[in-house]
Amino acid sequence: MRTYLECIPCFVRQTLEALRFVTEDEGVQEKALREVIRQVSEMDLGKSPPVMGQRIHRVIREVSGDEDPYRVVKVHFNLSALRLYPELKELVEGSGDALEAGVRLAIAGNVIDFGIQGSVEEADVREAIEEALEAPLERGPLEYFGEAMERAEKMLYLGDNAGEIVFDRLLIEQMPREKVTYVVRGGPVINDATMEDARETGLMEIVEVIDNGSDAPGTILETCSDGFRKRFDEADLIVAKGQGNYETVSEAPKEIFFALKAKCPVIARDLGCEVGEMIFRRKNPPGRV
Repeated sequence: MRTYLECIPCFVRQTLEALRFVTEDEGVQEKALREVIRQVSEMDLGKSPPVMGQRIHRVIREVSGDEDPYRVVKVHFNLSALRLYPELKELVEGSGDALEAGVRLAIAGNVIDFGIQGSVEEADVREAIEEALEAPLERGPLEYFGEAMERAEKMLYLGDNAGEIVFDRLLIEQMPREKVTYVVRGGPVINDATMEDARETGLMEIVEVIDNGSDAPGTILETCSDGFRKRFDEADLIVAKGQGNYETVSEAPKEIFFALKAKCPVIARDLGCEVGEMIFRRKNPPGRV
């Protein structure tokens, strides 16, 4: 997905919010913001928004002197989600359709996004869970998903945020785990999940976990490691969580199921949905790639 003009003020807003999160020094904030604005003015709008996101958060880490400025936030939401996990697991097991319930709760976890939201409270997560269990969700992709998993031999699950990774576990537990590899970011960026988060949340105990070798808030294939790109090419089926992954791999010639909440007007327009809508959508089924 390309970058639209409406993304530009969003880049500036995200930068200012991130700067205020990591430092109170207005001189540092101004210097970094000016650098980001310069880079935005020169960027290729044909590239996806996470290309600029990667650059923004490299600047944030440089000015803060902190390689992982959102670490405290990530630990907090990992622990918060783990406290919810037993209750949510019971919901899935008692739902009557565990796969659908797993998909719904995985999407609910997508609310834990400090890149788009700026801030997230535990009450927001509770509200997202309640909405996810009742909101409309297309049946067709869910049915195709079950068939696709039976057919596939190698599956990649592209993760998104810390905390959300626990919600993903609820879905992975309904999948043939021996076929699934979960993917985290190769380095810290915003509150996106890394290998450290996979260890903290116990995900590595139930499924293979790898990183993609990149510090982009998405899956920009040209910035990922050779090892990850090989796994991506070999995968028969991909689950891509969140907006950043949608923005970066929506045009990849692979069978992909996108699971996310549409949290901004640009994404909603691209998907043909309303802002706030839950999306579970299939792209490039066999024979069309």
